[in-house]
Order: sequence, then structure tokens, then C-alpha cells
Amino acid sequence: MTENVSTPPDSVTGYFEDLAVGQVIRHWPGRTVSEADDTWFSMITMNGNPIHFDAAYASNVGHGQCLVNGLFVLSLSVGMSSRDLASRALANLGMDNIRHQAPVFHGDTLYAISTILEGRVSQSKTDRGIIKVETRTVNQNNIEVLRFQRTMMVPVRNP
Repeated sequence: MTENVSTPPDSVTGYFEDLAVGQVIRHWPGRTVSEADDTWFSMITMNGNPIHFDAAYASNVGHGQCLVNGLFVLSLSVGMSSRDLASRALANLGMDNIRHQAPVFHGDTLYAISTILEGRVSQSKTDRGIIKVETRTVNQNNIEVLRFQRTMMVPVRNP
């Protein structure tokens, strides 16, 4: 089944009670990655690998064109999912199983889709819950380019 990732989904408010195990959340809008995004991110983070910003070099290695910095793709994916998952988050507790599945190129449009894997109320502070989510990032052709898991602490609506 192909998801239509370019249309707005229903909204999620980010409280523990709104994030049910098994729930799939399509984050919207997506984001088209520009050459400037990639170059600036690479320079700001001191990643001097020319595969991200030197088209002549990149044309002779790998995929024959510049690749978008993988940490930019991860950061963008976290950001795209933040409105639904972390807009009320009290803390990000960790990230695991980060896997780049396919290359991202300048001009690609990315969308994030998350699935709630686990959820529990904190034993020490019952006004907050711990959720674990898996986020998949797909491009405009619905090809998965990234998959990762993260654990965060969110407030309970009515502790």
C-alpha cells in the first residue's frame, strides 16, 4: 500500500494519552532539501567531506552526484516529527537503531512517518510518560531513506 505523504494528516497534541502503542502518525508538511541546506549544515558542523558540496568530486564517486549529509537528514526527520511527538516533550532520552536506507540528493522532498512502539507512565513521576517511537523517512517516491528509534518523556494530561 502506498501512503499519500504529501497531504495533511490529522493532528496529534503530544500528551502521553494521545500516543497509543501501534499508532501511526504521518508528520506534515514534508521538506524539499536544497543544495544550500546541505552545504550550510555540512559547513556549520565542520563536515568537510566534499561529497556533500563539490559536484565535480561527487560526480566521480559513489552515486555520481552530491549526497545530502546524513546527519542533516536525521535532524530534519526529528524536526518534522517534533510537532506531533515532542511539542510537549519534557526530555529526549535517547536515539537507537539509526539506519540510512537509501541516498538523499539535492532536490529530494522528505516526509516522516512514526509508529508508537512502547508507552508507559513513569514509575518515579506519574505526571509523565515514557514513549518509544520508530520514525521512517521517505522521499517523494515513497522510498525509505532513513529509519530510527527514539525514546522521550512526555507529560500525562491528567496525572
